[in-house]
Amino acid sequence: MKRTLISSVIAVLLFTAVFGLAYPLLFTGVSQVVFPGASIGSKLERDGKLVGSKLIAQDFRKPALGPNGKPKTDKDGNPVMVADPRYFQSRPSQTSYSPSATFFSNLGPNSTDARDEVKANIASYLALERRYDRGLTAGAVPADAVTQSASGVDPDISQTNARIQAHRIAAVRGLPMATVNKLIADHTDGRFLGLFGEPGVNVLELNLALDGQAT
Repeated sequence: MKRTLISSVIAVLLFTAVFGLAYPLLFTGVSQVVFPGASIGSKLERDGKLVGSKLIAQDFRKPALGPNGKPKTDKDGNPVMVADPRYFQSRPSQTSYSPSATFFSNLGPNSTDARDEVKANIASYLALERRYDRGLTAGAVPADAVTQSASGVDPDISQTNARIQAHRIAAVRGLPMATVNKLIADHTDGRFLGLFGEPGVNVLELNLALDGQAT
């Protein structure tokens, strides 16, 4: 009995040391060498300050102001947010782009609430973009512009979405369309392994590059 107990304790300590300490430390060390950026969260800095991660979407909206110049609030007392026209906008998010709570709406494809939400998102998208792209119609609005991703914090938008928004960005910032389109191309990730998924435009990196442009 005593021998069995000792063997059990030794086994627990050994496996704890190997799989609880050595194994994680080994892979952490290897990842730091092989993938130095990705292993620590793909952080992005500007002027020495951390501004986010290229893997997590951010909110590029701003508080809407009322006639009195103060921020508007909804019936629950939360600030009403509107898109900042100077920036490319991320996909809609169920969690307001919170990285600590990533999930999406449980509304199914036959849900009237989901239908109404998409309709409202299309209307908002057209209200923001059609002023700068007169030929834009509801049928031409990309799906990713009005629907949530599975995580709610997808950092990328489609190339089609980015090119539609480019008209607004060029007009508001006083930049040539060629400059904005080149920035989009420079911050577009290709298909995974060249085969899977669709190319995506990283919104945070693109907006940081925009802020680096002279207007």
